[in-house]
This record gives sequence, C-alpha cells and structure tokens, in this order.
Amino acid sequence: MFTELKTNNKYLIDYATNHASKSNHVDSDLNFINLLRKRAIHQPQQIAYTFLENGETESIQLTYQDLDLEARNLGAKLQSLNLTGERALLLYPPGIEFISAFFGCLYAGVIPVPLYPPKRNQNLSRLQAVITNAQAKVSLTTELVLQNIEKHFDNTPDLANLTWLTTDNGQENLAHQWHFPSISSDDIAFLQYTSGSTGNPKGVMVTHQNLLHNSQMIEQGFNHSSDSIGMGWLPLFHDMGLIGNVLQPLYVGFPCTLMSPIDFLQKPYRWLKAISDYGATTSGGPNFAYELCMNKITPEQLETLDLSSWNVAFTGAEPIRAQTLEKFAQKFAPCGFRKTVFYPCYGMAEATLFITGGLSSQAPVVKTVDEKALTENRVVKVPREKDQSRTLVGCGTECLGQTVKIVDPQTLTECKNNQVGEIWVSGDSVARGYWREPQKTKNTFEAYLSDTGEGPFLRTGDLGFFCRDRELFVTGRLKDVIIIRGRNHYPQDIEITVEQSHEAVVNHRSAAFTVQVKGKDQLIIAVELERRYHHRRQQISSIPPEQEKRKGEERRQESEDPGFEVTPTPSYPPIFDEIVSSIKQAVARHHGLQVYRVLLLRIGTIPKTSSGKIQRYACRQGLLNNSLNVVHDSKP
Repeated sequence: MFTELKTNNKYLIDYATNHASKSNHVDSDLNFINLLRKRAIHQPQQIAYTFLENGETESIQLTYQDLDLEARNLGAKLQSLNLTGERALLLYPPGIEFISAFFGCLYAGVIPVPLYPPKRNQNLSRLQAVITNAQAKVSLTTELVLQNIEKHFDNTPDLANLTWLTTDNGQENLAHQWHFPSISSDDIAFLQYTSGSTGNPKGVMVTHQNLLHNSQMIEQGFNHSSDSIGMGWLPLFHDMGLIGNVLQPLYVGFPCTLMSPIDFLQKPYRWLKAISDYGATTSGGPNFAYELCMNKITPEQLETLDLSSWNVAFTGAEPIRAQTLEKFAQKFAPCGFRKTVFYPCYGMAEATLFITGGLSSQAPVVKTVDEKALTENRVVKVPREKDQSRTLVGCGTECLGQTVKIVDPQTLTECKNNQVGEIWVSGDSVARGYWREPQKTKNTFEAYLSDTGEGPFLRTGDLGFFCRDRELFVTGRLKDVIIIRGRNHYPQDIEITVEQSHEAVVNHRSAAFTVQVKGKDQLIIAVELERRYHHRRQQISSIPPEQEKRKGEERRQESEDPGFEVTPTPSYPPIFDEIVSSIKQAVARHHGLQVYRVLLLRIGTIPKTSSGKIQRYACRQGLLNNSLNVVHDSKP
C-alpha cells in the first residue's frame, strides 16, 4: 500500500537519532509509537513480520518502514474523525492487517480493543457486552468480516451504531497529515478483555508503561537480542500472541514469522516446519500445543525437521504437565530439540502478560509432591514413583523489581515457603484495573496484607507456592478448587484422570465442578465424547489389540481438528454406561471421590474461553439452566 517513507516532523527525526543505540536497547522513556518511529528511520528495510498463508506460504511481509507508514496513514484518518481518546474494536482474522490497525490506533491516541471476529451464526452476546462496557464508537476490520457482521445489524443495534472502517482496501494517503498524539506513560495503551470465565468480560487497562516494563521482563527472561528470530501461531487478539509475538519482537528488534491458529490446529507440523525453515529461536504456546505435535507429527515428517535453532520453547497459559515436556523432548530429540530450551512461565492479562520465568539456559524445575498433603495446602516432597503423587513444573522467579507473594486467602497474611496460598503481584507490569469497573478493580487490584499493611497487590485468583529458592509453582485456580468433606481437590488433576479413563473422552475437553444436591456438594464431570462412540458396537472387537490401539489414537487425534465430522451409524447401540463406569472408577481410585453425575457432551460444545481454557463456571451454569449439548446424562 505504501512505497516510501515521508516525514516532515523534525522533532521525531532528532528524537530517534538522539536515542539510537548500538546495543539496540530501548530507553525507558519511550513508548511503542516512538519505538516504531525509531526503527522506521534507522532500520527502514528490516523485516518486522512475515505472515504464512495456510501456515506454509509467505503471503506478505512488513518492514518497519511499511508498518510506520500504514500506522501513520490510519492514525491520521482516525485523528481526522476526532476519535482520539475513544475506543476502537479490532475485529480481524489472523493476519498482518491486525498489526497495522493496532499501531494505527496507537498513533492516533485511540485505545484499541482487540477481539476475534464472530463466527457465522455465533452468539454475539459477548461482543455486545464488550461494546457496551468499552463505550466503543468505531470498529476496524476487513471487508469480508464486515459483510458477515452486517447481517446482524437489524437485530443488534449496538453493532449498527458503530462507525465501521475497513483497512484492507485501497485508502487515501493521509500519512503526511498525521501528528504525534499527546500521551504519557500512564495513559491506557489498549484494553485487553478477559475471557469472561466467571461472568461478563472485563477490560484490563494496560498502560504504555505496563507494556514497556513487561517487554523488558520478557527480553531479560528469554535472553532476547536483535539476533533472535520469532515464530508464532497464537491469536493476536489475545495477550500472549499480541505482546509475545508482535510487541516483543518490535521492542527488541528482531523479525517474527506468523501463521493462523487454525492452520496450526489443522496441521501442527506447520508450526515446527516454520521453526525449522526460518531458524526460529523463540516460539511456544500452551501445554496442549506440544501434546498435539506429539500425537500428530509422523515419523516421516520428523525426518524433515531441524529444531536445533530453537532456544526458548515457552509454555504457559494453562497447567503445564511434566509428562508432556518429557515426551516432547524425547520425540523431537532426533530433530535437534533440547529439553533445556523448555521455558515454563506464568502470567495473566491483569499483569500485562509475563509475571515469572526462569533462566532460558536451564532445564525446567519439577517437584513431585504428596497429593493428599496438597489438598491441605501443604507441600510434601515425595519420590516420583509414589502413588497418589503429583509432579509440578516450576514457573520461574520474580524479575525486574516485580514482587510476588503467596498469601493465605482467608487471613491475608503471607505464607511460608512450601505452603499453598493465593499468588499476589505488585510492580510496574500490573495494569491500572478494569475499565469502568471500580468495585472489581478495588477487589482485585488493591489488596493489602492484613498484618503489615504492605500493598497494593494484584490478587491473581491463582493458587501456588514458593520453594526455598523462590521458584514459583502454580497449583490451580482459587475459585475452581473443589472442596468436599473439608478437603481441597484441584479440578485439573481430576480432569487428567478422567481423560485417561477411556479412549472415548477427548483430551483437554473435560470439566470437574460441584453443585449442591440436598445441601451437599456433589462432584459433576462433563466431558466431550468422540462422535464415533455415540454408536459404537458393544462387542469384542475382531481387530488385533495393537491395531485397535492405533486406530483409537488416530480417532483421538482426528477429533481435535476443528470441524471434523463423522457420519453416525444408527444401527450401532451406545456404550454410554461403559464410559461412565470407567470415569467413576478412575476418579474413585485416584482421588477417593464419588462422582455423582457424568455428562457426556457433543464434541466441540464444552464452554471454553477465547484462549481455549475450559470454563468450569460456565459448565456449571450450563448444567443448571439446561444449556449444555448433552449426549448422555448419568443423573441418578
């Protein structure tokens, strides 16, 4: 769209020149507008981002000069519409257009609100809730997305009343009219709406200072330099994708190759092949991504991969399983992958993104603890082979002046080492609060220790503990902990047991929660069931055991693909009783708990957040209001 760099602003050139550094380090008083301007002037032809169409073919590249020009052009357009200070929805499919729109908003002093465009026939209640809360006046998107959304205008006036701008078509060149917005480090850079797992989504107010501090933390933790090379498939509307794969490369000054999350999910090989082809040094994702690669990448594909360049394989955003790290490292060792490059870390949107991490040159820290003691908030180390044990993966330590404390959620006093409590955080990466939610902001962002008065702290709602060397171990969510007969049980542990109890249960698609029945808390299990098991024969298979096992694994892998369809065979009777019995027996054996009720759900229907986390609260609500898509209910 743009072919040349134009600027008449002598101040910006002088500013960038005076702050240029041979070490490529970013001064603390810069914001991301100054930073991109600096890169556009001093490194105009350096590739910033490359997007792979279908996860395989380069479709477009952006240099720093290209991005600066597109940002100034859109920024000037927004300024001409008097939108400075307003909120703008960003509704983009995966691609470079989102990045240009995000920086265009920053350049205009407009607050971007990254969201994923609604799918066809999708419920728009969450999008409407965000529009109302953010008081958005404009939405930026592509022509194709707008055509889909326009169909809902008659029934959703909130959408129709927005000013809609499409940015993927030819536009007038207004870059020369752009003027630098008046912003300070404490001003809001963007609103990151949380997934809304326990209610309406909340807009986290991330400031320019938050972004700079968190970017510096990631740079130090990952040991990044201008020689680093990024590769990512994480959704850009989510904090992990936006800050990790867009802002961090720009902050440090290294290129990043991107692909659509859908292209990765459909064929995980594409992710590792891109790392191999581009010599990427940093890439990662949640635990499930590594498991997907283990399950789906074939021996023939392994032979085409060279993963020796991979120095930081970060993992976070959901429980990290030690077994996953070990098996992945074993499978891909022939490709040059080293276990020491795994980088478990912990973070959340309310702290911009990154909270703790380790040293990129060290192997992950693991600790096997007694499961019964953990239910009593005590940490007792035991041998890994011991029954009723749980192996936890450490998520690193504090850095760059940030403080993390483990606090008793009842007494609000600091816990000792090896004692489980709520994780509290303070530092320059902690966001300003929730947009237009003063009471929720006070409850979450303004916590103080009851005995010393130290604070304010961000209450993360996560449970964890420190061991002696200040390594943080995350054990679960405070609100998700299941308490039965006075003992704490972590739902993710129960869910792992459930998923391993029968091959009909889809991995990472189960939820354990409680409901009250006649005054007592009863354990409920909701799981997604593979379609083929809805009508499978209840008889001994004539297929040899090893072949049946392989077929079962193939079915499990196929079911993880979006849109996978299986034509049912009505003549096959169901085997629901067998599946329910397997689940109940496994939970009783491993956790000493009686499952009151099992819900077998249609594949792809269990409530999840926009980032793929299971919404246990929503599952519970769905049970109570009969909105779950149930195939079979074992209700007594």
